Amino acid sequence: MIRFATTVFLSAFLLFQIQPIIAKMILPWFGGASSVWSVCLVFFQAELLLGYLYVHLLHESLSPRRQNLLHAALLVLSLATLPVVANPTWAATLESPTWGVLVVLAAAVGMPYLLLSTTGPLMQAWYARSFATVMPYRLYALSNLASMLALLSYPVLVEPYFPVRDQALGWSAAYVVFVLVCLASTWLSWQRAAREEIRPTTTSDEPAPPPAWGECLLWVGLAMTASILLLAMTRQLTQDIAPVPFLWVLPLSIYLLSFILCFDAPRYYYRPGFLLALPLAFLAVDRVLTGSSLPVPILVALLALSLFVFCMVCHGELVRRRPAVRRLTLFYLMLSIGGALGGTFVGLLAPAIFNAYFELPIGLFLCAALVIVVLWRDLQSRWRWLLLAALLVYGYRLGDISVDYVKEYRRVLRNFYGQLRVIDVSDGDLGVKRKMVHGVIYHGEQFLSPALRRRPTAYFCELSGIGQTFLGLAGDQPLKIGVLGLGVGTLASYGRSGDEMRIYEINEQVLDLARSEFTYLADSAARIVSVLGDARLMLEREPTQNFDLLVMDAFSGDSVPTHLLTIEAMEGYFRHLKRDGVLAVNISNRYLDLRPVVAAAAHRLGRTALIIEARPDPGDRFCLYSVWVLVVTPEGLARLPEEMRSAERLVPRPGFSEWTDGFSNLLGILK
Repeated sequence: MIRFATTVFLSAFLLFQIQPIIAKMILPWFGGASSVWSVCLVFFQAELLLGYLYVHLLHESLSPRRQNLLHAALLVLSLATLPVVANPTWAATLESPTWGVLVVLAAAVGMPYLLLSTTGPLMQAWYARSFATVMPYRLYALSNLASMLALLSYPVLVEPYFPVRDQALGWSAAYVVFVLVCLASTWLSWQRAAREEIRPTTTSDEPAPPPAWGECLLWVGLAMTASILLLAMTRQLTQDIAPVPFLWVLPLSIYLLSFILCFDAPRYYYRPGFLLALPLAFLAVDRVLTGSSLPVPILVALLALSLFVFCMVCHGELVRRRPAVRRLTLFYLMLSIGGALGGTFVGLLAPAIFNAYFELPIGLFLCAALVIVVLWRDLQSRWRWLLLAALLVYGYRLGDISVDYVKEYRRVLRNFYGQLRVIDVSDGDLGVKRKMVHGVIYHGEQFLSPALRRRPTAYFCELSGIGQTFLGLAGDQPLKIGVLGLGVGTLASYGRSGDEMRIYEINEQVLDLARSEFTYLADSAARIVSVLGDARLMLEREPTQNFDLLVMDAFSGDSVPTHLLTIEAMEGYFRHLKRDGVLAVNISNRYLDLRPVVAAAAHRLGRTALIIEARPDPGDRFCLYSVWVLVVTPEGLARLPEEMRSAERLVPRPGFSEWTDGFSNLLGILK
């Protein structure tokens, strides 16, 4: 028992520890988008499905000893793929970021992850064969406990203290230990297989009829719904806060906790209590979906608690319908099919077929519908019709929320990097104002009146830090300006005849909307050069640009891609700046306090950081509150006007470690 349990625990721990490690490693190569994690989960679920299919075919087709031999050989072969360090050259071979993520993951961790994914169900099947009087399902609970510990320990014990490459090397060493432990369990199973023929027949050996297809489909549906809700609610968190391991790990840990509780002891799923909590969870998510402005802790708590209720209901009903041990591998195969279908729907299909985030309302409706399906036989006729009526009302409500995603918008687009919407709103006597929205965050606006359309607005108005910088640097000589992140192109309004503005934008749809729906680029007197691609990667490939001003304004929702704020990124920016050039960083953010990040980098590089907060009057219709940091050398500081040189200095926070490509930790900067 101890040997099997140790193998299962170690495999599950490594299986889920590698997920945030490898995702964080490749995140900078794909623009730091929150979709990177969604696509990673699709890959992990697909690998899990292949692993469970392998176990099912192995269990059904080969004799016990042949199972042992084949699996031992694959374990040894998998050692040849170590260490699990991703190669960035794979990412550059494909234009599609989605397929790029999948190819990089397959090359880096494909074989080890596949072997780890087989361990749980395979050890349970071998354990059931070796100890026929003992039920193996508690090993599944142990597996999920190890998975949750791996996830929870990562942002607390691993990420804050070790560079990501060291994390990968340490994981590779632990995988070697796992292979040795698993080979020992395989040897034990080999020895016990010889006694199987003379072992007395037990209850577990008796034939168990295969489950009906309807039952299998219900297993798939429940698992798929939980998977859809996991990924959709994770995206809801990471889109507008930050695509970081902590916010990946929390929902996935809740998902695994529900597995632990349900499979360890079915009594933890108190059916009446969770069914009563289900409508409250629906209402909580409704509050989030309707765009209510909530503090970060409340937003995270509402989504986390709601996800826990949804997963407990889905997984609790799965456990209530689990089959006899003889059909264990089929049961796990159906669960993995459901998980893979849910992940594929959210991570691959939804961005391709939807122009808005419809997958979360779809997942919520499926959850409500499946609850009625599992309760149908236990309900009296009047309750059946009452629940069907409630489902229709809820479906109408979700449809209404979905329509709000696109209603009254001029353009609605979506791709790997998120959803973009353009809307026209009336601003009284100033006429119509056109806005671009990324997720739920405004990323620029423009008045359409010919008299006002060239005027900079929002975070880029003349009162803002970047507005003051443009006006302060304006002189007789033309300027060369770099801009990381296009938005609607507002900064182009500051361009003068003779100036060159080089704008880097990763999302082709943003460039399309800035050109077709807004006129800042067309109206600018400066020469505008658009560069499509991740700003940092593009700058690394280019010769020195000698910018007078480099503006870092690359947002995804309300979060800043972390790879654009590391020491290595800052060094790259200063390579492209003149000695007296100015680096301007937009750190306006509802959820993250980026001051210590920029302060630590400026201090490390021997630069001065000036912080400029714009607090417009309540009636100001051109400006929004913004926070900009100017990072300069002494020569750059002298180039600024006197009133800007006297701005508040940003000093490092004691004990705060600067971010590098191998190390960043967002827990310390959440507001």
